[in-house]
This record gives sequence, structure tokens and C-alpha cells, in this order.
Amino acid sequence: MSPTDAYTIRGVRMRDHRFTVPLDHAHPGGTTLELFARELSDARVDGEALPWLLFLQGGPGGRGNRPAGLSGWLAEATRHFRVLMLDQRGTGLSTPANRQTLPLVGSAAEQAEYLSHFRATDIVADAEFIRAALGSGPWSVFGQSYGGFCALSYLSFAPEGVKEALITGGLAPLTGPADQVYQATFERLRRRNAEYFAKYPTDREVLTRIMAHTDAVAEFLPTGERLTRERVQMLGNLLGGNTRFDSLHYVLEDAFVPTLHGVRLSDGFLAQLSSQVDRSTGPLYALMHESIYVQGEASNWAAARVLAANPDFLPDAAQPLLSGEAVYPWYFEQDPALSPLQEVAQLLAVRTDGWGKLYNLEQLALNSVPVAAAVYRDDIFVDRDLSLATAAAVNGLQVWESADFHHDGIADDGEGIFARLLGMVRA
Repeated sequence: MSPTDAYTIRGVRMRDHRFTVPLDHAHPGGTTLELFARELSDARVDGEALPWLLFLQGGPGGRGNRPAGLSGWLAEATRHFRVLMLDQRGTGLSTPANRQTLPLVGSAAEQAEYLSHFRATDIVADAEFIRAALGSGPWSVFGQSYGGFCALSYLSFAPEGVKEALITGGLAPLTGPADQVYQATFERLRRRNAEYFAKYPTDREVLTRIMAHTDAVAEFLPTGERLTRERVQMLGNLLGGNTRFDSLHYVLEDAFVPTLHGVRLSDGFLAQLSSQVDRSTGPLYALMHESIYVQGEASNWAAARVLAANPDFLPDAAQPLLSGEAVYPWYFEQDPALSPLQEVAQLLAVRTDGWGKLYNLEQLALNSVPVAAAVYRDDIFVDRDLSLATAAAVNGLQVWESADFHHDGIADDGEGIFARLLGMVRA
């Protein structure tokens, strides 16, 4: 462990930590990774006198938050804890895994084998290594979205390391196949599309016009590749939030601009679209997304199979709907940050061996760690019904269900949601 001296940014006392961990915790003598984590506390209090809270970010492939001050859930959390904001393996300032670094590992097959150690169980093993290095007893864990999946793995395989667990929008299905996730979320996304176009009916025409325009006119994203219908549909990720829902309207409202050569898509629109679809800052999301659901079987591009049964989401539909949180093979053809990893992605998609169990159902049924989870009724990314089925399988897990928030609930009322869940596990 190599911590830095503390420093303060707008009322947040911070200390940076770095740890060297095995790539494969089952074989610690081999390749190692560096992990980065940032300790956060309220500068007005003695943070070192407070217990630890480990925050597990969404993803897969999302780095820890970079707060510029105390607000939202962090303001509430630092009243009770010093927070450890982990850059999960492969992200942020931890040893990166991307198109630039992965070829250093070796062949595409060797890269796929390397990435097989970047799942929730490996993140849990990293967390336990860090907890021991910090000299902490069982600590509190807060998992948002995919971080909640990791928290369930933590409760499955290292419950002795967890004092209490809070989960927001992150109750994963405990058994496969991955297809069930997309079957459920396509239906919720269909309803969310209907809600959006009912509120902004003129945007239906605008979106259809944009799609037709991409066929007739070569438009290029700032990253250099030609814009396609599929990439436009990815704006549907904005439907997964309360405030982002309306920000989609602002993206679409200035889509077109007149030029000397006819109507074109505006630079502003293309830049905003690019910020939503470019995976250069988070390639692990695309590479590992379906693997977060598989246990002993291949995903074989599950989302693509389910898409075929939902023709209103196909890019060539008469009025195509906006898509959501799914990864398709064409991602690795159209995104310059992903195209060098196309062979690796295919090997991961067809991989059957090496995908061990993500959850221990027997241990979860006997769970004794206090757990509280926020389930958002209309979440288009983590299905409400699948979440409630998981909650019922974890002994003692308390659910707070809400129709007032979407997947990014902690961005809207993080302070209130965190306080509610903490109160539930301590009641």
C-alpha cells in the first residue's frame, strides 16, 4: 500500500492509495495489477476516527467518481464514514485495460483470458485485499448499479468482510441466461420510448428524419467514423434517468443546420451524440457487459438475439425506437476505440469455460449481513421484477421500491436515498 499525504478540494479531504494485487487471486504468484482508490472524508471532521465505506461504481468498466465537493449521497455518507472510492481493475488510475494496453498482454486469445479475471468476483477479491491492507474490520459497502451486482458477489463469497450493504439500482438476476435481462429491459424501454414521445411528440419526426439523413448524407462524428442509424439509437441511454430524460430533447432540438451544401447535422448535435456513444473512456463496458450475467455458459451476443425478436427496435424499422443498455457485435465494427478489440470481444462472447459462479445461492439464502436495496419501478437498465426475485432470494434483504426515480436516482436525491437505506440496515 502506498498512500499519499492528504489534500483538500472544496471541503473534501482526500488521500490517494495504491495497491498491488494479483491478476488472479487464486494464483497470486503471477501477473499483478495496480489498483487506485481515493479516500474521501469531510474536512471539518476527523475522518480517520470514522469507519470505512467502500463505494462500488456502476459499469462494468466505470471508474470511481471524482467529486469536486460534498453534495448528494457523499455529503450524507461522510457524516458517518470515510469513503473509499475504488477505481475497479482496468479503470481510471488502476492498471488500464483498453485498445492501447491490451495488445501488450499478447494474442487475442491471451487478452480474452486476461479479461476473464475482470468480473465481480475478482473485484470482491480486490476489495478484501484492500480491506486487509488498510487494517479494517468488516466494512460497509455501497453499490450503485453494477456495483450492486458486485455487492451481491461480496455477500456470496466474502460476507465476513461486510458489516452492512446498501444497493441502489443494482439487484442482479442470480441465475441465467442473459437473454432474460434483455427480454425484460426491451419491454421497459419500449414503454419509456412511448413516454418520451408522448411528452415531446415533435421529436418523433426529428428522430426519424435524422435516421433517414444518415442514409442519404455522410455525416462524421468527431472521432472520425461515419454516423450510422445504430449509433443514433444509442441516445436511448439518456432515457434511463430522471433529468437525462429531458436532456435528450435538448440534444435533438438543434440536430439540423442549414449550410451552403444543404441541410446537415450540426456540429453541436454530433458532439453531444459522440459523448454518448464513444467508448474510448470505458471499453470494458462493451467488452465485459454480457459477461456480468453469465455463469458457466457463453453469452453468444444475447442482446442481439433478443433484438431480433423486437423489430420495432431494429435500426431499419419505419420509426425505430431508441435503444438502451445493451452491446452488439457492430459496436466493435463502428467505434474506433473498440474496433482493435473485435476479435477479443468475439472470443469473450463465445467463451464457455472460465466463467465461474458469480453468486453462491446457498450463502445468500443464509445471509446474516444487513442489506437494503433501492429498486426503481421503471428502471430500463435493471429490471424491477428480476430485482424483486433476487431480493426474495437473499435472506433479510430489505427493499425500498420507488416510482419517483430511475436508474440514476442517487444523482437526483442521493442524500435522501442513502440516508433511507442506511436507516433501514440499522433499524
